[in-house]
Amino acid sequence: MMLADYAQIADGKLFIAGGGWTTCGPGPTPCAVVAIFHVPWDETGEKVSFTLRLLDEDGRGVHQPGSTDGLPVHVNGGFEARRQPGMKEGAEINVPMAFNIVLHLEPNNRYLWQIEVDGQPDETWALPFETRPPRI
Repeated sequence: MMLADYAQIADGKLFIAGGGWTTCGPGPTPCAVVAIFHVPWDETGEKVSFTLRLLDEDGRGVHQPGSTDGLPVHVNGGFEARRQPGMKEGAEINVPMAFNIVLHLEPNNRYLWQIEVDGQPDETWALPFETRPPRI
């Protein structure tokens, strides 16, 4: 996983602008969460579901402006990795994903993007970052 200013997928490849940051804001901040799912050969053709959530430093879901109580920042999705013609048996299949959002976060705080795959979290599937102190 990686944070960037912007990212997109084209022809199965990631195109990343302003990638690799760990500090942002304060104020509205463009953010792309980039992930590459590595699928073993013997798990191709199986449906995989995932959830990407933005959590605060206490592990609570972060909400953004947009309704009376705010909208939770999360993405539910899924994919099915497929073997391409001519691939050698045993090859790992990469499935890139990119999610773009403008974040409205409090200054001087820590946050974490967390992915769960098929309902299972893993502490290595987390991406921490923080916001700068307020501008004076």
